[in-house]
Amino acid sequence: MKKNSICKFIVSGMLLAFPLGMFAQRVSSEQPWSVRMSESEMIRCPESWQLDFQPKLKWDYCHGLELQSMLDVYDRYGDKKFYDYALAYADTMVNNDGTIKMYKREEFSLDRINSGKFIFRIYEQTKNEKYKKALALMRSQLDDHPRNADGGFWHKKIYPNQVWLDGVYMGAPFYAEYAFRNNQVNDYADVINQFLMAARHTYDPKTDLFLHAADVSRTERWADPVTGQSKHSWGRAMGWYAMAFVDALEFIPAHEAGRDSMLMVLNQLAAMVKRVQDAKTGLWYQVLDKSGAKGNYLESSCSTMFVYTLFKAVRKGYIDQSYLDVAIRGYKAILDRFIEVDKDGVVSITQACAVAGLGGKVYRSGDYDYYINETIRSNDPKAVGPFILASLEWERLQEVKEIVNR
Repeated sequence: MKKNSICKFIVSGMLLAFPLGMFAQRVSSEQPWSVRMSESEMIRCPESWQLDFQPKLKWDYCHGLELQSMLDVYDRYGDKKFYDYALAYADTMVNNDGTIKMYKREEFSLDRINSGKFIFRIYEQTKNEKYKKALALMRSQLDDHPRNADGGFWHKKIYPNQVWLDGVYMGAPFYAEYAFRNNQVNDYADVINQFLMAARHTYDPKTDLFLHAADVSRTERWADPVTGQSKHSWGRAMGWYAMAFVDALEFIPAHEAGRDSMLMVLNQLAAMVKRVQDAKTGLWYQVLDKSGAKGNYLESSCSTMFVYTLFKAVRKGYIDQSYLDVAIRGYKAILDRFIEVDKDGVVSITQACAVAGLGGKVYRSGDYDYYINETIRSNDPKAVGPFILASLEWERLQEVKEIVNR
């Protein structure tokens, strides 16, 4: 099921009219894919708070993911409109006293931390103290965030004792960057523990994959009564976990105890990604431990996440150079199978799972049928953001090749 390519939204009960010229905007095919996708998103969502199909203001990890990627595009290509687009969301959401609209610290949700990552660069460029205060507010959540006995953060307060791979991405890279930028060196051990703890709880030796989540109390209906683990390896959950490694490692000093263990887990994860890459297409399935099974499908968000992770991990020297072949094959397959371009050059990415979780008020069992029957849509930010990041890595690689061949 595809979403309308134009973000429709309602403000104060009235449909906000788009400028008449907006629908005629074009995206040049001469530009790099990272720029083309970023411009396409800005056409679909003229206001940055509208990202993720939002009809009203929301402080959300999807906004953080996309705006972080657009700031990377700005850093690489220098077009200020991408910075201004990110700044507009930050300025709208962060109040002068550093509080954040729609952010409730007492909910203790790791999802609300991820948006903080792009604020680091907004503060760096504006020097506006409200952003420094907002960063400190989000960092303070981690001081009181509920944990399991081994120090692992709960995914959310409403999900007691639960460790989700998603949550490692939502909290740990922000935690690492805050420690780096503020010289809080004693925090690195705790950051590292979040990665290693998640590996211990979610690794399944039967499939040699990381499963979506684990309930340490072993009381949830979706949890195995012996291991506490969920039933399947969901592609995007492992994608979040993979991206978390490459985004956090660059802020953790090389000499830090436990960093070598993180690298070992990342290498283990890279081997998993290589092994379950679809031999025919070069892409990855929605449910990794059921790749090729009836009803399963090749899914764009996990595919873009894995490609980005492999590209960056090779570039940083975290994994062997041979994984570059896996990443290149995956990236070309994404362009071939998931990317569509309309008559105005506007770029879309298809075949993304809209959302998947476990438990909750409308109970999500985490069985195979659940994962393959969740809504599929185009231009989901969980695919758009990683596609931009993967494209930037690809574009950097092409530039290196040009230099070498001169």
